[in-house]
Amino acid sequence: MSGHSKWSQIKRKKSALDEKRGQMFGKLLRAVEVAAREGGANIDGNMTLASAVQKARDYSVPWDNIERAIKRGAGDTAGARYEEITYEGYGPGGVAILVQALTDNRNRTGQEVGPALCRLGGNLGDPGRVAWMFDRRGLIVLEKSTAPDDDALLGVVLEAGADDLRDSGEQWEVVTEPDSLGAVRRALEEAGVPVASAELTMLPKTTVPLDGAKAEAVLRLVGALEDLEDVQAVHSNFDIPEAVLAETG
Repeated sequence: MSGHSKWSQIKRKKSALDEKRGQMFGKLLRAVEVAAREGGANIDGNMTLASAVQKARDYSVPWDNIERAIKRGAGDTAGARYEEITYEGYGPGGVAILVQALTDNRNRTGQEVGPALCRLGGNLGDPGRVAWMFDRRGLIVLEKSTAPDDDALLGVVLEAGADDLRDSGEQWEVVTEPDSLGAVRRALEEAGVPVASAELTMLPKTTVPLDGAKAEAVLRLVGALEDLEDVQAVHSNFDIPEAVLAETG
């Protein structure tokens, strides 16, 4: 697993416990709303909406809140209209930074993301500067302690349509095409394999190894960007030792 994938898992576990849980709920519901607006309110027929809903449920967002977000997206109820914006640039150590935001005020979001990136050792680039370094994929994470042996697990995920099964120390990482994510997750659950997380994400094609001060600087930058209200996700191609990630996460 790349360092940034491991970082995401650490942040995920902490967000369920800390004071930022309410903020996370808001971000998840915003993603549901936009997915419903752009692809329709039918969860079965809208891959992006299905992923957003499942992620919200994984974080224990109440179903009533999810339903209201879907209705807002479908235009059944009034609410702010959000748009997707992607910011690209580089962070300390030359790592690529891809920031995905949903906002109802493009100027406000730009005035938050750009300065935060520059203040913490990065720089903002033109569209397309780093996006080519990432692929949109489905990513499922499994704890090895609750998963079957690798041969049995490989059989389940490949038969369901997964592309790859990667060893990540104490976890397995299942990579899928975006439209296969739901089917692979269902196959795992039907096989009795608990899923730690499953989402559509941007996976780096190659990674940049970092340690020491540069690793800490990158994690400060990514953490600060993730804390911005309009930011949905921050993707990067850093590869940082797990011990450093755990201390900083």
